[in-house]
Amino acid sequence: MAGRFYPGARGELEDVVRGLLDEAAPAPPAVAAVARAAVAPHAAYVYSGLTAAHVFARLAVPPVVVILGPNHSGVCHAPGGVSLWAAGAFRTPLGDVVVDERFGARLVAACDLVAPDPDAHRAEHAVEVEVPFLQLRRPGVRIVPLVLAWDEWEGCRLLGAALAELVREWPEGVLLLASSDLNHYEPAAASERKDRRALEALAALDGAELLARCRRDRISMCGRAPAATVCAAARALGAERAVVVHYSHSGMVTGDDDAVVGYGGVVIP
Repeated sequence: MAGRFYPGARGELEDVVRGLLDEAAPAPPAVAAVARAAVAPHAAYVYSGLTAAHVFARLAVPPVVVILGPNHSGVCHAPGGVSLWAAGAFRTPLGDVVVDERFGARLVAACDLVAPDPDAHRAEHAVEVEVPFLQLRRPGVRIVPLVLAWDEWEGCRLLGAALAELVREWPEGVLLLASSDLNHYEPAAASERKDRRALEALAALDGAELLARCRRDRISMCGRAPAATVCAAARALGAERAVVVHYSHSGMVTGDDDAVVGYGGVVIP
């Protein structure tokens, strides 16, 4: 996705991401916080980059980050619907980010929903778009890329429980990062109302309610399953609330409020 969702040249990409992180840095400067989980958007940086930066600027990124994204392409060969990129690395203009093969293998063994499935990742942008932020916030970070092809609460609960159990026993710090945009392609006023409903459920760490609101209120939040999963995992790890650190939508950039996409940044301490 380099050159499409984010700059394709190393120097330009580094300048853009550092500029976004500087703009989003808390004032007065605060010590970066250890968090159990987070939610960040995955649109092109010109639209959602600042909201994503508000998340990453506040995080002390640990050695391992599990990135859960939605399946935009519909390609899925994982029998349980959770597609793992199991080995190798993700490459951006900033260099390679190694996949944590050991964590991924343990997750496959711990949760029947997860299986190696590189085809689901080949045309997917939701995981990749988060990676340059992680590279600058934590050089040497390792990732566990997951793409979810369903949005049922039971799957989110089971995957969240398996992730929480692994995180508890892992010898290094692990961040669970859900990649999600909010409501899509409605007028700004309507979209803001729907986004508020989704973010309220996220702030309460109520993944089941988040999915229910998306269905009932027709909130077209693409990463609702990843977000619900990290809610479930974070609750299992002892979290009680999440903090919405930033909200925006595409109309704030384009000036066109007729059909916007919403972006929320959430940190779960």
